[in-house]
Amino acid sequence: MILEIVKYGQPVLRQKGAKVESLTPEIQKLIADMFETMEANHGVGLAAQQVGVALQVAVIDVRGAQKERPSTVELDGQPGELDAIMPLALINPVVKPVSEAKPGSEGCLSFPEIFGEISRPETVDVTALDGHGKPIRFRCGGLLARAVQHEIDHLNGILFIDRMERKMKEEIQEELDLLQADTRKKIKSKTKGS
Repeated sequence: MILEIVKYGQPVLRQKGAKVESLTPEIQKLIADMFETMEANHGVGLAAQQVGVALQVAVIDVRGAQKERPSTVELDGQPGELDAIMPLALINPVVKPVSEAKPGSEGCLSFPEIFGEISRPETVDVTALDGHGKPIRFRCGGLLARAVQHEIDHLNGILFIDRMERKMKEEIQEELDLLQADTRKKIKSKTKGS
């Protein structure tokens, strides 16, 4: 089922997700719905907060962007294929940087048509549970590393605009204000209607 993606201005985007204690049928359905929602919106990653649920769950699939923005993955210290782990569900993920930060372009489904340069480590180590509740561990680089860090930020209530340099954020501030005002207006009208 395709879920509604919450936009900037929704309080849930600022909530740290609760740790998943067990992989229930509800969480498995949430993961399936998140994959469907991400695909329908042409995204490469989606966090539970973006569909209104404050949980430590994210989904990622960067295979469609491999030509324009390549990714690398290492499994057990050996170069691996993206298909070996994609599509990827991450439950209770932890990321550890293993390289210097480099700037790169980022967007976000919760910020339609808004993009910015964000500095992030180019390579990271990731540990998490996968969509079946099994432990996974891998090292990744390129777009996959950026997507993982972007989604893990969401799981901690951090938005990509929080990582922007001040000058860049000032340049898009008007767009951010309009988006936030529009979101708050929609929240208010929903509250009145219920």
